[in-house]
Amino acid sequence: MNVLFLTLLSFDSLQERTIYTDLLREFVKNGHYVYAISPSERREGKETHLINEDHATILRLQIGNTQKTNIIEKGISTVMIEPTFEMAIKKYFSDVTFDLVLYSTPPITLVSAIKFVKKRDAAKTYLLLKDIFPQNAVDIGMMSTTGTKGLFYKHFRKQEKKLYKISDRIGCMSQANVNYVISHNPEIDKSKVEVCPNSIEVVDKSIDVFTREQIRKKYEIPLDKKVFIYGGNLGKPQGIPFLVECLKKCSGINDAYFLIVGDGTEYGVLEKYVRASQQKNLKLMKRLPKEDYDTMVGACDVGMIFLDHRFTIPNFPSRLLSYMQAKLPILAVTDPNTDIGKVIVEGGFGWWCESNDTVLFSAIISEIIKNGFNGMEAEFKYLSDNYSSSVSARAILQSISNI
Repeated sequence: MNVLFLTLLSFDSLQERTIYTDLLREFVKNGHYVYAISPSERREGKETHLINEDHATILRLQIGNTQKTNIIEKGISTVMIEPTFEMAIKKYFSDVTFDLVLYSTPPITLVSAIKFVKKRDAAKTYLLLKDIFPQNAVDIGMMSTTGTKGLFYKHFRKQEKKLYKISDRIGCMSQANVNYVISHNPEIDKSKVEVCPNSIEVVDKSIDVFTREQIRKKYEIPLDKKVFIYGGNLGKPQGIPFLVECLKKCSGINDAYFLIVGDGTEYGVLEKYVRASQQKNLKLMKRLPKEDYDTMVGACDVGMIFLDHRFTIPNFPSRLLSYMQAKLPILAVTDPNTDIGKVIVEGGFGWWCESNDTVLFSAIISEIIKNGFNGMEAEFKYLSDNYSSSVSARAILQSISNI
């Protein structure tokens, strides 16, 4: 079977470690040939080119800037992705007949490219729904349903509905996502909406005591404190102002140490606070290379997830997986609409509180310090059973076989 994967993720090889490349490798392992279109933004200065691997071909396609830019340029560039992808398929893959088209959100503006392949090749189509746009942008004030930004919203909402309509299957990150999509898009056939969570190739990333001590010494992290790490994007979706309030609230908990590693549009907010407060149980670091970051996570005690309380859509951040690989219990601090906290608590590998309650956050930190981590060994088993890329690939193949 020839599989076409469309994404905004930038990668040069299926051997890279991401939720998408891990999934695509499973298709290769099952004897399928994978073609992928992976864009590089204009600011990177790379021309369009092909990369050939064993049972895989990657088209690195130059597109406009959609990341690290203002909302207007992001909107225009996102609109232009659709015709750019379609033209690339016609030019570079004109002699390939595709059996399955896989694609992820973001973006939601790939309808014409998907429709073209579906009609030309009678291909089956599978949407990996990783965010619900444009509503997520409306929730945190980056977009509006009225005024000038409302024009963008109406356009993208129309594209979103087209994408759902043309998809034979819609794989959602969790049951809350399934429920949301069905309830807010009643025209969709419920039978084609299913759970297909973020997944990875499961690798044990936990480390021994000696390595743990070496990593902590290398990055000047205290050996005698419980380290709570947040790693990843530091942007508006993460509710950084609330994270700052949580850090303030916990400044007096001497046995706790907070490590924030990442970058994003709100990094400066944290940096300003760190410099002004001189808080002793806090360290802020820029994003590290993936292998270094994974090792650092293993040297910590608890992984943290933050989401802005204004979200009405049920986000399910993939950074959960890196914590689970390192065998860390997880503290999710989120809006009440996502079910990630429910999964963590019911799975027996962490805690949850709403991202509008610094008092409860501080109380949970104190509870963790006092009671330790007894019984928190379930995360890796849960990862293997539910979030393995091999499990996801089998589920997708079984699902499309029923179409």
